[in-house]
Amino acid sequence: MSKGFASNYRVVLLAVAICLCFGGLGARLVELHVFDRDEYLPVIDRARRQIIVESARRGDILDDRGNILATSQSMIVLGVDPQAVRPGDEKKWPELAELTGLSLAEITKKFLTKTRGGPAEPFAIQVTKPTGPAPAAAAGDDDDAEVDDPADANGERPIRWEKLCDDVAESTYAKIRGLDIQGVYGNRVYRRVYPHNSLAAHVIGYVNKSGAAVDGIERYADFYLHGRDGWREGERDGRGHEIAQFRTRDVPAADGYSVTLSLDLGVQHIVEQELDLIAQKFQPQKATIIVSDPRTGFILALANYPTFDLNEYNKVPRDDMRAMRDVAITDQYEPGSCFKIVAIAGALNENLVTPQTSFDCSINQIEYEGRVRGLPREDQSDHFKMLTVAQITARSSNRGAAQLAMLMGDQRFYDYARAFGFGQLTGFPLPGEIDGTLLPPNKWDALTITRMPMGHSVDATALQMQMAMGVIASGGYLLRPQVIREIRDTNGRLVYSYDTVVKRRVISEQTARTMARLLMGVASTQGTAPTAAIPNYEVAGKTGTAQKIIDGHYSEHHHVASFIGFFPASRPQVAISVIVDDADAHALNGVAYGTSVAAPSFKHIGEQLIQYLGINPVYAPAGPSLVMGGNRP
Repeated sequence: MSKGFASNYRVVLLAVAICLCFGGLGARLVELHVFDRDEYLPVIDRARRQIIVESARRGDILDDRGNILATSQSMIVLGVDPQAVRPGDEKKWPELAELTGLSLAEITKKFLTKTRGGPAEPFAIQVTKPTGPAPAAAAGDDDDAEVDDPADANGERPIRWEKLCDDVAESTYAKIRGLDIQGVYGNRVYRRVYPHNSLAAHVIGYVNKSGAAVDGIERYADFYLHGRDGWREGERDGRGHEIAQFRTRDVPAADGYSVTLSLDLGVQHIVEQELDLIAQKFQPQKATIIVSDPRTGFILALANYPTFDLNEYNKVPRDDMRAMRDVAITDQYEPGSCFKIVAIAGALNENLVTPQTSFDCSINQIEYEGRVRGLPREDQSDHFKMLTVAQITARSSNRGAAQLAMLMGDQRFYDYARAFGFGQLTGFPLPGEIDGTLLPPNKWDALTITRMPMGHSVDATALQMQMAMGVIASGGYLLRPQVIREIRDTNGRLVYSYDTVVKRRVISEQTARTMARLLMGVASTQGTAPTAAIPNYEVAGKTGTAQKIIDGHYSEHHHVASFIGFFPASRPQVAISVIVDDADAHALNGVAYGTSVAAPSFKHIGEQLIQYLGINPVYAPAGPSLVMGGNRP
């Protein structure tokens, strides 16, 4: 046999060896694909297939002038797959630590801890096959967002995703990508940002770290704002990169709609500045200021003290959680003398009295429905004798208001209180609103008819009082308070527009005009609130100084001071409520009266709104005053 050819024995041996190899390989493939299919297929499928979530961008919240109140910024949730860490990259870790704000020790621990619950490995990096980023849905979670493989025989689970930090800016992420550190990946998410921090916090509400709308407009309009997340399903290669040609499903994300509010950022700023001044001067328990357009019912500003920063909602101390409550709609109080507008307007509207009708306000008891009823005391009893309805309004006579209510009778007076909006929800589009307390006549005691007309034995929210005064300013209509103007899609097309909603007519237009003139007397030198008067402008309104119930009794040292009014009285353009709770400790003579605590703020806000909104003066018509005869209020 020639030396250039192998022997037959060797050829046969080689052939047998090759057949055995292929036979073994074939047998192994059969074992894997047939006998062990159920065991390994899920692992293989999970390793290759992936679902990538594409987050939708939440829509913006805007004020009436187009200023952004809430928006969504694209951020990166940064993490590392410890199994993919390669040797040599540790030289880049200090720079990564500087970019992320983490310490080098934190970076080192996260990179070298390869199993859950196990100790960090010694500093000897082994080359492992990169597996790619974790699914965005997992990486974007508010927790530590770890993704692990199933546990091995020793109960240890290899870590495939360990979050380094979230809220990494796009520009910073570009620098991190430039470091080319294997195993470091980012998932794009949207974070809610509130450019004006605490401004209008209780109206806007907020979205928490997990993306849930918690309060305010964020929660109420979540259906429109949220949008719809997209997702795609496909396969990835051994390096964790998507293989586009094997993509089986692709559902694009649909961004949320924008919501435009009736709030005016300038008016809101004026209101919140005034609340800051009230807080500094009087240190009240709480306070609320509301500004609305009485012609439409739309809210221009609504603010409460205390408040909080929407961007740092999670940093509010547990003891200060009350600051997150929208007390304008969630808290009730006895409105005091501001409630007298119900008895006065009701008696006028029923033609039971005229502004010149007189009542003896020096008496301390009166017979009503066969029983002698005690009348409430007056704050200035030495001045109160025979008073006209106009003077009862201007001087805020408790006994006069009680006698007006008695003229109407229990049921009719109660019906007017209901018609003015008390004891029922306003329909304001924010969560948490309460309906206050207005008991029907069959649950009244013998003194209720004498006490409710002066604002006792009834509880209201600040927004309900704003609505009630709005009845007079609107010409007799109860309007639904609204704060959403319109909703637009991502292309700016109008989806829905909100218009004025009239709930019902409460009093006639003539009665409303008469009431407006009577309420001008309050802001005059003959009334209880000359401190609310604005020179050259018709100011109409009502003071309130309500004793708070402490330990079951009306307190002489704890009051809710308020002034609620509108101007110009004959052509109203703005209505303003200022309600300050428990400012007595720092008030003049230790009593927080509406005229000294709330009325000056009404004036201060009004003067600024005149300039900001361009409100022209409307002078009172010439002729005798309804209040004191010949003098103009």
